[in-house]
Amino acid sequence: MKDYLDKLAQSPSRSYIGSMLPGIIVCFLVMMAGIYGAELIGALLIKLNFLPEGSASPVSGIFVAIILGILIRNTVGLHLIFKEGTALSVKYALRLGIILLGLRLSLVEALKLGAWGVPLIVICISCGLAVTLYFTKKLQQSERLGTLIACGTGICGVTAIMATSPVIEAKENEISYAVANITIFGLVGMLFYPYLAHFFFAEDPIKAGLFLGTAIHDTAQVTGSALIYDQMFQMEKAVDVAMVTKLTRNLFIIAVIPIVPLLFFRNSQRATMAEGAQLDLDSGGEVSESSRLPKWYKLVPLFVIGFLLLALVRTVGDMTLTNSGAAFGFLTADAWQSFYESSSSFGTTYMLGIAMAGVGLTTDLSQFKGLGMKPFYIGLIAALSIGLVSFTLISLFGHLVTV
Repeated sequence: MKDYLDKLAQSPSRSYIGSMLPGIIVCFLVMMAGIYGAELIGALLIKLNFLPEGSASPVSGIFVAIILGILIRNTVGLHLIFKEGTALSVKYALRLGIILLGLRLSLVEALKLGAWGVPLIVICISCGLAVTLYFTKKLQQSERLGTLIACGTGICGVTAIMATSPVIEAKENEISYAVANITIFGLVGMLFYPYLAHFFFAEDPIKAGLFLGTAIHDTAQVTGSALIYDQMFQMEKAVDVAMVTKLTRNLFIIAVIPIVPLLFFRNSQRATMAEGAQLDLDSGGEVSESSRLPKWYKLVPLFVIGFLLLALVRTVGDMTLTNSGAAFGFLTADAWQSFYESSSSFGTTYMLGIAMAGVGLTTDLSQFKGLGMKPFYIGLIAALSIGLVSFTLISLFGHLVTV
């Protein structure tokens, strides 16, 4: 079999599509295995009474696909014939998936939290980003890795990591490590935070929902924690508040993606200039082209613009549906909901799943040598800081929020 693949990979007659197809097919198969694997994990947790009946799996299919891809890459290996297709999947399926994510996010949802809820979310996100990046620098870890963990913790988990990674040109091992951080600490929060929320906010489902929606990373994990809270303490409103809060957090990916690379490249530029300052002085030269901050239009890539446009489409559709009873004047409520749910689901489930399967298949665990436990310390600090800031702000100002 290996000899046959070697000959096929080296064949000069292979077309462009033929060279890409094997890798794309492998990514698709790994993605499908990840989806079904995540469902099995969720079913097992329900059977063991770790989750209430009706809960979605707290582990995303994307995460399972990454793990399966890593296992394949580091056991049987990835043949040359699959590499072009996996690289294409990581690059272009990722961007298409992020664009389609825009249909999940309506600006109308943010308005439901009123004038106080949104500032609480902004402060939580800002503190999470600042603390994570500060400790990344103190622990002398990769700025790219720290940026991915910060965005994943502060905004919307794995989705934010995937949206940020191409903008800052993150490496595959950095993406995998960041996803692992978000998944591990998000799962811990999902299981324990409902009880913590009840202990501190037992009589106020709005405060409890705000806490779950701001302190836990990924949308699936927030959903799981809110369902646990409702099942254990019979407060259905906490579920609604948690979900609106989380969707509003997700909206801030629109603002953060263009800002993060700006800060990232500025920090990199300062480091490069500091390291080469003496050399420049001695040689009388100027700052090299590679160390300069990229042009502004390079910091807002096309897939972010596509994301914004589809988020605007979703918002306008929702508004026209509310005002006239038909989205854009001709789509019924059921038809409009079916359109944006199926389109965004295709993006998040299949396009991002294929891309992340490709990330797993191209991740060589030998690259993790030397990283040690410090990246997980960063993830722990990020999770704890978000939780602490969320608890403090909700304790002080949560009574002002109405939904």
